[in-house]
This record gives sequence, structure tokens and C-alpha cells, in this order.
Amino acid sequence: MKIAFIGLGNMGGGMAANLVKAGHEVHAFDLSEAAVAAAREHGCAIFASAAEACDGADAVVTMLPNGAIVKAVYTNDVIGNAPAGAVLLDCSTIDVATAREVISLAEAAGYDMVDAPVSGGIAAANAGTLTFMVGGPDSAFKRAEPILQAMGKAVIHAGAAGNGQAAKICNNMLLGIHMIGTCEAFAMAQKLGLDPQTFYDISSVSSGQNWSMTSYCPVPGVGPTTPADNNYQGGFATALMLKDLKLAMEAAASSGASTPLGKHAQELYEAFSAENGGLDFSAIIKTL
Repeated sequence: MKIAFIGLGNMGGGMAANLVKAGHEVHAFDLSEAAVAAAREHGCAIFASAAEACDGADAVVTMLPNGAIVKAVYTNDVIGNAPAGAVLLDCSTIDVATAREVISLAEAAGYDMVDAPVSGGIAAANAGTLTFMVGGPDSAFKRAEPILQAMGKAVIHAGAAGNGQAAKICNNMLLGIHMIGTCEAFAMAQKLGLDPQTFYDISSVSSGQNWSMTSYCPVPGVGPTTPADNNYQGGFATALMLKDLKLAMEAAASSGASTPLGKHAQELYEAFSAENGGLDFSAIIKTL
């Protein structure tokens, strides 16, 4: 397929490269010269604008920073420039309301479109092992699925338009909460004289076991290799976790959901992010 890819940052660059590896012709655009250069090295054809990249495309994939940019790109560059038969896939993490609004605009113009935010981080984007949570009609999902499969290990249809974003922010709210809890437990165990590895050996096979402990341990030298073993560099930035928690709290407010732990997690990450936004989110253990 001829696929336009708009947004070649830390996540999008690896995703576009995997589409090339899968045999697709990728027409890429980004405002960053460094991102464009990397995409060219991976076999993408580079275009001077998003609108030009969309011309003649069978599909358009976007990976952009926020809802305002997503809406602007689709209204100004994608809708009307991509052929009417193209399928549109927004893989950004944005608010549910904007996702639904953009999909509605696309559908009114005759396009099939899905919201398909990802889980997995930079390493998974590069390796093609992302998980995609997809919102949109069955017909649009079926068209988008093979494209997403070229970039991920799991593609799950979450239901109607916007439900992909709903799944993503609920998941990441939970992740933020249990990472803080895991950090608290390790810090307290150490203050009580318990060796971190010993605590890991016990809790990882007991009722306190969770992903933040066994797959993404915030303590250096314990469990599988994680950003903690690289001075909390790489991985999932604290600033991005804070972004997702803010989206979750906005969604909670609009839907009337009670999320006291989510709210507290946002407050803790907001304070930590002021000077540590570039560190992996597991570095919040430093505050304990």
C-alpha cells in the first residue's frame, strides 16, 4: 500500500520504518529535520508538507503530540487531500472528545477512520511490538487492522470511535498508580532493612506482583533490564505520563467518574515533572 505517515518523532519514526519493512511505500512528513533524515535512511519517501504526503495515499497514519495538532492536521492537510477511499488512522494519544470530533469530520467527508493509540514505548515502536487500542466502526477497523499489525504485536478493537483513546488513558492511569505504589513498597522495604532483590523475589511471586515490578522495576539491578539501569534515561518520559494522567482526569471530570488515586497520581507526577520531565516515569522513586 501507499501510506502517508505524518509525525516521525520518537514513536512515529520506528512505526514508519516498520511499515517500510512490511513492504509498504511510505510517504513521510515531519517538521523536524532530524526526524526526516532518520526516516529517509529507513526507506521512507520524504515530502515537503503533510498535504503532499497524503496525495494519492491508500492510508494515512498520524502520530502527533496533542489533540489540537491532530485536529488541525486532519482539517487542513488530510481531509480533502487524501483520496476519498483512503483509510485514516490516528495513533496519537489525545482526549476522547477531540478523537470523536475528528473521526466525525472524516466520516462526513467520506473517509473510514479509527483512533488507534499505542502502548509499549519507544523500544516497542522500533521493534514492531506495540499494542494498539482501536476505536471506530467495524468496517474501518477491518481496513486498519493489517496496517496496524505491521507495527505491533496486538491489535484490539475497543468499540466505537474514541474508545481507543478511552482504553489508553484508563490503562495509563492504572500504570501511573501502580508504579507509584511499587516505588513506595520498594522504598519502605529498604528502610525496614529488606534487600531490594529479596523483596523482589518475594513480592514478584506474591499478591503484590504487578507489571511495574516484574517488567519495569524502578530499582536498578533488580529484575529485567529497565530504564532504572540506565539512570532512568529512555523508556516512557515522566512528561508523557503526566500528559496521559491529565487526559484521564479530564475524561473523569466529563464522565462523572470518581478517580481519587488517579488524581493523586497526577499531582505527584506534576510535582516531579517540573524538573524531571525527561526522565523515565519510574524515576519518581527518587522522591521517596
